[in-house]
Amino acid sequence: MADDATQPLATGLKTATALRLDYQSGFGNSFESEAVPGALPVGRNSPQRPSFGLYAEQVSGTSFTAPRTENRRSWLYRLRPSAAHPAYRPYPQGLLRSAPFDEAGPSPNRLRWSPLAPPAEPTDFIDGLVTLGGNGGADTTSGVGIHLYFASKPMTGRAFFDADGELLLAPQAGTLRLVTEFGVLEVGPGEIALIPRGVRFRADPTAGAARGYICENYGAHFRLPELGPIGSNGLANPRDFLSPVAAYEDDDTPTELVQKFQGRLWTTTLGHSPFDVVAWHGNLAPCKYELSRFNVIGTVSFDHPDPSLFTVLTSPSGSSAANVDFVIFPPRWMVAEDTFRPPWFHRNVMSEFMGLIHGAYDAKAGGFSPGGASLHNAMTSHGPDAQSWAKATAAELKPVKFDEGLAFMFETRLVIRPTRFALETDALQGDYDACWNDFPKAGPLP
Repeated sequence: MADDATQPLATGLKTATALRLDYQSGFGNSFESEAVPGALPVGRNSPQRPSFGLYAEQVSGTSFTAPRTENRRSWLYRLRPSAAHPAYRPYPQGLLRSAPFDEAGPSPNRLRWSPLAPPAEPTDFIDGLVTLGGNGGADTTSGVGIHLYFASKPMTGRAFFDADGELLLAPQAGTLRLVTEFGVLEVGPGEIALIPRGVRFRADPTAGAARGYICENYGAHFRLPELGPIGSNGLANPRDFLSPVAAYEDDDTPTELVQKFQGRLWTTTLGHSPFDVVAWHGNLAPCKYELSRFNVIGTVSFDHPDPSLFTVLTSPSGSSAANVDFVIFPPRWMVAEDTFRPPWFHRNVMSEFMGLIHGAYDAKAGGFSPGGASLHNAMTSHGPDAQSWAKATAAELKPVKFDEGLAFMFETRLVIRPTRFALETDALQGDYDACWNDFPKAGPLP
């Protein structure tokens, strides 16, 4: 094997900004990728002299001693060690919040928001983050933060990472180009992206403005739910998750690096791009998933199935209730006989935050708009509005393809506490309770 440790990197290299999109298939797979042939060590992780003078660096997403099935780590081979940076300084929080989410206290009320008005000035991904609520905390490695993002300009000369949790991005409008230490992803409406805790990235709209939802997961890594009696196939299939191939920027332009650490934002300045990873291998990497690939399982006899049957990803806790589930309500056939087909009236020990990507939700005839959101906390009564109930109870029960929208839910075992902004914004719908006002009384009874 030739000694490339002192050899210069070749010219005409692929960079993260110019690289064509290319992906590797599989969820939680052990991948390997190199942007330059020979940059990835063979048969070892940390050779005495890595090829081309690169620096070997491990990113650990779990403890070193986590069981093999749960262990998440990757080895990165980069132009400079990520440890080379000056001290961090506080960065303005804007409307981003984190645990303990005690600005306003928990609310037992059903809450619903219209889409937020976009900022008046051009805004990048970092400054466009707004928190609606959350629970738990990064210091206890449990719970979630629930945020909205808006970006109308690129993160020029900037990068970001979250030291508190992994980020599940659900775009609602516009496409984001995610330049990460592992390579490049593009994600738009109808897709999700998962960025591991601590991984540096840049999120730029590809055209116009982009907005969407974020679940910041402080707890156990998102994973695919077990299928149990469903069998070996169904729901989200591992092969449909895509991770990037190695790409790097050899750029000595100063870059501001902003991180979220224990709920606060901090900033420092690097003398170069942080996206200087020439090769990597491991099973901790960003990924994306197209929600239309979800293989919906449903009833073919009677009764509406529990929403857990629509779980794409789950973050387990120490109890039977998940730290957080990511659930979708996608287009699907509905064929159940003698059944109220929309989601039924319900009180749940879990707390439910819902968002709408496009179209309509089959349990709400009006008021729930794409880009908006709703919150039904633990044991809060909720269900279809009066108009949806009336339509569903009178419908002819023939096979129907629901193809009117794509909604999702972040369902978590802890109460979601709204932020002060969430309770004071003009986007909060003060008349939400009224959608349940016009139900007729049952009867008469014999």
